[in-house]
Amino acid sequence: MDNKRILLVEDDPNFGSILKEYLIINGYNVTLAKNGIEGFERFKKEDFDLCLLDVMMPYKDGFTLAKEIREKNENIPLIFLTAKTLKDDVLKGFKIGADDYLTKPFDSEVLLAKIKSILNRRVMKVVPESTEVSFQIGDFQFNSKLRLLGYKAEEAIKLSPKENQLLRLLALNMNDLLPRETALNKIWRDDNYFTSRSMDVYIAKLRKYLKADKKVEILNIHGEGFRLVISS
Repeated sequence: MDNKRILLVEDDPNFGSILKEYLIINGYNVTLAKNGIEGFERFKKEDFDLCLLDVMMPYKDGFTLAKEIREKNENIPLIFLTAKTLKDDVLKGFKIGADDYLTKPFDSEVLLAKIKSILNRRVMKVVPESTEVSFQIGDFQFNSKLRLLGYKAEEAIKLSPKENQLLRLLALNMNDLLPRETALNKIWRDDNYFTSRSMDVYIAKLRKYLKADKKVEILNIHGEGFRLVISS
């Protein structure tokens, strides 16, 4: 995670401080505003990746603040924090353009999961889909359309669909980081313990296929993802 910036607007000073510290502990850069007016002023002056907005606030409520934020930036993710589950409030929030909402009291791990999921979806939306299908990986020739991986003059092997998808993502990010979350959400459509372990199994399979060329290596970047590197 590259310290994504979150604007937290919450009028309860105790709850706001606790939530801010919890998010900071989990790797986020958090700015806390105590009401909607202060929240909008901070939003205009700084860049944020996501906004967490309390609905019931004095001076300016979360819905009004969300409308103002949307006028400035129609794409920034919004999560509402509400003390009630009135259907009309939930619908109003989604009509404004909320990405999600949580009813207090909520499970802090659920909030983390929602933030992570929303930010990952946004990353994938802004990354254009490449149409490239042929790759030279050291002495390997890889055709992702045919799912064929060939080494020099040897007969090519046919990769499984997931092996193929994973190697293609690595090849598209050659010598650069492929974040775990990106691969898991693109290939497995989910990012949890079980899909993460499954991906590790596929990485091991790809390493086995590629070991014939000593210049080719899939590096594990601890806590971040993988890099397909070609040494000279």
